[in-house]
Amino acid sequence: MNTDNSPTSVETPALPVKVSVQRIGSIDAFRGLVMFLMLAEVLKFCQAAKAWPSSSVLAFLCHHQSHVEWAGCSLHDLIQPGFSFLVGVAMPFSIASRMARGQTLRDMTGHALWRVFILVALGIALRSIGQPQTNFTFTDTLAQIGLGYFPLFLIAFVGMRARWVTFTLILVGYWMAFALYPLPGAGFDWSQTGLQPDWSHHATGFAAHWNKNTNLAWAFDRWFLNIFPQVKPFEFSSGGYATLSFIPTLATMILGQVAGTWMRQGFTHRDLLLRFVAAGVAGLCLGALLDFIGLCPNVKRIWTPAWVLFSGGWCFLILATLYAIMDLRGWKAWAFPLMVVGANSIFAYVASYLFKDFIRSTLLTHFGKSFWNAFGEGFQPVFLGAAILLTLWLILYWLYKKRIFLKI
Repeated sequence: MNTDNSPTSVETPALPVKVSVQRIGSIDAFRGLVMFLMLAEVLKFCQAAKAWPSSSVLAFLCHHQSHVEWAGCSLHDLIQPGFSFLVGVAMPFSIASRMARGQTLRDMTGHALWRVFILVALGIALRSIGQPQTNFTFTDTLAQIGLGYFPLFLIAFVGMRARWVTFTLILVGYWMAFALYPLPGAGFDWSQTGLQPDWSHHATGFAAHWNKNTNLAWAFDRWFLNIFPQVKPFEFSSGGYATLSFIPTLATMILGQVAGTWMRQGFTHRDLLLRFVAAGVAGLCLGALLDFIGLCPNVKRIWTPAWVLFSGGWCFLILATLYAIMDLRGWKAWAFPLMVVGANSIFAYVASYLFKDFIRSTLLTHFGKSFWNAFGEGFQPVFLGAAILLTLWLILYWLYKKRIFLKI
C-alpha cells in the first residue's frame, strides 16, 4: 500500500502491479479480532448466565456469544462474515505480492486451486473430529470460503464495474431462486425438517420462502449431501445451515475484495475512510430495509442477500474504525494482542478445534475443580475458559516471536 497520498503509478483496471506490498495494521487487527471472538467461545458466558439469571451483564454477554435463533444479528454472528470479508481484503495484496515475485498467472491459478482443495478438505476434517466416519458437510467456515475462493480469484482480474455487476447478479439471482421455490403445502411432512409448523421463528407471507429447513438450500442439501457416505441419510440441519450459502458468501468476499482494492489504489486517507463509511452505512441500511419490509429476511444461517448487505456493512465500518485508529493515528500498541492472533489466523482456527479440550482437561487435572470454583461454581466455566484462552494466546505468541506462520 502507498504510504503517501499520491495514486499508484502502475495499475491494471483491477490491481496495481509494481508497487511495494506492506502489512496494514488495521487488517491484521481486524483478523485478530474475528479470531479472538471465535476463540473466546471458551469463556462460556451462557453457562454463567444460567447460574446467575438476574445478571443483565451476563445475559448481554451470553446473547453476543451466541448465534441468534434465525433472523437477526448478534456479535457472534459477525465472526464468519468478518473472516470471509477479510479473505477478500487480502486477495489484492496477495496477488500483487506474487506478481512482484515474478509468478505467472498460471502459477497463481494453480495455487488458488490448491487453496480451494485444502480449505474444503480442512473444513471437512475438522467437522469430522469425534465422528464415527468422515462427516461430509460443507457449511464450515473454511469449506464455505474454499467453495467460493476460485471465482473470487478470477474476479480479482476484472474491473471494479464488472465486480459490482457480479456482486449484484449473485444477490439478485440467489434471492430469485429462493423466492421461486414453493412454500410448504397443506400436506407437508414437517417431521423431515425437525421443526413444528408453528415454530416461533417462522416468518409469514413472502418472507416464508427463507424459513428454516423448508427453503431451496435445504432441498438442495437433501439431494447433494446424500451423494456422500453418511452415518444416516441427511434430512435436515439442526441449525438450518446450508451448502449453497457459499454463493452469497462469495458476495461477502467480493465486498472485502473491493475494500482491499480501494486500499491499494492510492486514495487519500480521508477519501478512503469516506468510502468505507459510505459502503458500511449503505449496507446496513439496505440489509435492514429488506428485512423490515419482508422482501428478504436478515438470516446469517442461510446467508440471505439481506445478510450479505447488513453484515458487509458492519465489516466496512469495523475496518474503517480500525483504519482510522491504527493506520491514520498510528495508535497500534493497544492492538498487539489481536495482531498476534491475526498473524496466525489459520492456526488459531485449527487450534480452536484440536487443542481446547486437551487444555481444559490438563488445567482441571493439575489445578483441580475446587481451584476453578474459587469465585463460585457458576463462574467456573468463565474462569476456566479464560485460562484456556490465555494458554491458546501464549501458544500463538510463541509462534509469533519465532516467526512461524501457518499458511495455505
